[in-house]
Amino acid sequence: MDPSDRDAIPLSALNQLLFCERRCALIHLEGVFVENRYTLEGRFAHDRVDEPELESRPGVRIVRGLRLFSHRLGLSGRADVVEFHTLADGRERPHPVDYKRGRRRRWDNDDVQLCAQALCLEEMTGLDVPEGSIFHVRSRRRRAVAFDAQLRRETQTFSERLHALIAASRIPPPILRPRCDGCSLRAVCMPELSAQAPALDAASAALFTVEEDVES
Repeated sequence: MDPSDRDAIPLSALNQLLFCERRCALIHLEGVFVENRYTLEGRFAHDRVDEPELESRPGVRIVRGLRLFSHRLGLSGRADVVEFHTLADGRERPHPVDYKRGRRRRWDNDDVQLCAQALCLEEMTGLDVPEGSIFHVRSRRRRAVAFDAQLRRETQTFSERLHALIAASRIPPPILRPRCDGCSLRAVCMPELSAQAPALDAASAALFTVEEDVES
């Protein structure tokens, strides 16, 4: 990683932000993290590819655990795999590959995180990165992700939102959603409180209401 990027926000925080801003803040502002089955499966999937390693095949150079950074986005991290494909003119074209524990399906947070890796690679190498892939460990299938103009704009926008969240140093309020069921921080976050908020506000207001004496 470039020495000037030691204070950059981890690339993985983008994924957390799109999944849940409160979860992102709890992890990156409060340092709270709890493992569950899903996080362990994801960590084991990444442990197999995160160690720096070089590998060559005909027409492609494979780098595992490559350090990434972007001055423009203020992000840094590590790519699971970057394939450098040799083009007809002898130049190389980077192709990032991110490993995810689930079966093959599209998630916007995964695509944005992968696109951020591509933008880092473009800034670091000066080479175009038009496409990457997500490898879904459970189904052992790849899904191609095109880094089109819309995805690049979204990645820039969410990077700016991430920096604003961290700079504000405030934890967003809980919001109960279906995705909370699989979140490892549910017991810490307590999203159920958001559903009870109106009742709690009413009870609090009634508790501290001062009744004026009525003269007879």
